[in-house]
Amino acid sequence: MAGSFLIIGMIILTQTVVGILGNFSLLCSYIVLHVMGYRLRSTDLILKHLIVANSLVLLCKGVPETMAIFGWKQIRSDFGCKLLFFLHRMGRGMSIGSICLLSVFQMITISPWNSRWAALKVIAPKYTVPSIFLCWILQMPVNVIFPIFITGKWSHNNITEERDYGCCSSIQTGQKNIKTRDALYAALLSSPDVLCLGLTLWAGGSMVLILYRHKQQVQHIRRTDASSRSSPESRATKTILLLGGTFVCFYTLSSIFQVLLALFVQPSWLFVNMTIIIAACFPSVSPFLLISRDSSVQRLYFAWERNAKSSTIMRKV
Repeated sequence: MAGSFLIIGMIILTQTVVGILGNFSLLCSYIVLHVMGYRLRSTDLILKHLIVANSLVLLCKGVPETMAIFGWKQIRSDFGCKLLFFLHRMGRGMSIGSICLLSVFQMITISPWNSRWAALKVIAPKYTVPSIFLCWILQMPVNVIFPIFITGKWSHNNITEERDYGCCSSIQTGQKNIKTRDALYAALLSSPDVLCLGLTLWAGGSMVLILYRHKQQVQHIRRTDASSRSSPESRATKTILLLGGTFVCFYTLSSIFQVLLALFVQPSWLFVNMTIIIAACFPSVSPFLLISRDSSVQRLYFAWERNAKSSTIMRKV
């Protein structure tokens, strides 16, 4: 059992450290590019908020769970558990909202001028900032219900039963209608996620159709090698499709584990931590997907590498 604790702890610790470093480096890259005067797309602002949301998920879930597994200083107060769970839910919800906004805005951007979305192509960038802040504001009342039944594992409240969630636990009052109440809460909490997921899938399908039609038109117009090069809009669309597809896969798997976790009154320690690991996969992987696909960030990294090599050579001389 000690070996299982060590393996799970190392996986969560690695996910957390690698994910935080990846998100932090990507956020710094966007800030440096902005300071250097690079023309950033309207979707880059949404990506910055996605990075912040992913960092919240990793910090508020990965760090406390790692501390709990390795027996370091743990959260003993109810307020600490409630705050961490609220911030974690905010980050998770904003991650879903950011992917949805990315997909919808990019779909509008690449839509043809003769489509029904042509009128939105000009005004969409103006609503990027209001849309982002609206997502943050809407996440607050939805997720404020979630921490109500979260408590510290060492609190001395008179609780009939507790459900273990790693570093914290949830209150089980033992009422007969507890399943009905939990089902209503689950429906309320998941309704914005289901809506965003549906919009993401619809926007992703629309982008695939638009790219396919564009490719068919280009094949009839140009046959040169230059026509095979992807335009910046096409590359950005493919990046968002890759990001959205990765998110949908991890989110679906995480949702299945979350539902199964809610069905068990006393879930096993291994199942609880497997749910945590799966939930942290997308926040840990997404920054590296963006780094590998964003040419501006890659050029910035190559410039840093060249400068570092030049400095090393000059010091040797």
